[in-house]
Amino acid sequence: MVKKKDWKVMEKELEGIIVTTSDEVPGRQATKYLGYVWGTSVQSKFFGHDVLAVLRGLIGGEITTYTCMINDAKHEVIQRLVANARALGADAVVCVRMGSGQVSPGMIEIFAYGTAVKLKKK
Repeated sequence: MVKKKDWKVMEKELEGIIVTTSDEVPGRQATKYLGYVWGTSVQSKFFGHDVLAVLRGLIGGEITTYTCMINDAKHEVIQRLVANARALGADAVVCVRMGSGQVSPGMIEIFAYGTAVKLKKK
């Protein structure tokens, strides 16, 4: 699971760039749309983890190794999204969406995308 300190680290990495799922930032106005930005990561687990996951699946319950892998991947793709926005000179990324899809058996892609914008106070 994501620990509280991990969120603090992520907030520091995002410093200066607002990331939101909404289409605007309260108290701010988008003055320029800089373009589409994204982050993506393809993940797989070590074979031994797959065997343990199958066994866990037989008895039920959460497969924490996969939960941790997905949470780490989400953290990573948001960092990449922000890096792309920062390269464009953005103040924020609005309309952020995340998703996932199977690339091949045992591999999953996690992605995030949004619109990089410049902001000014209203």
